[in-house]
Amino acid sequence: MRNPLHQPVVEHALETVSLARPLVETVTRRDRELGSQLRRALSSVALNLAEGWGSQGGNARLRYESALGSVYEARAALRVALAWGYVSVESATSVLESIDTLGGRVFGLARR
Repeated sequence: MRNPLHQPVVEHALETVSLARPLVETVTRRDRELGSQLRRALSSVALNLAEGWGSQGGNARLRYESALGSVYEARAALRVALAWGYVSVESATSVLESIDTLGGRVFGLARR
């Protein structure tokens, strides 16, 4: 049975995507491959969460674990963009905070 607490996590993922969009566009202008990977990782979080929402038992947990892996990937991709100087710390801070908060929520789902 679907847990009504899971759906707000999908909304958080979508809000993070919206928040990250300008950074993804900036990264893509400098490094198309890294921008694409960041975009795909962020999208994967939301999509796997939604798929988990519609799944049951072990299948749901697998989707949440995939979403968590994508959270880690998105965070790493943004940190790589910072290391290359494609984005500033100031512009990335709120996105990294949102990703970290989202990661905590997804971790909770994956461990149930």
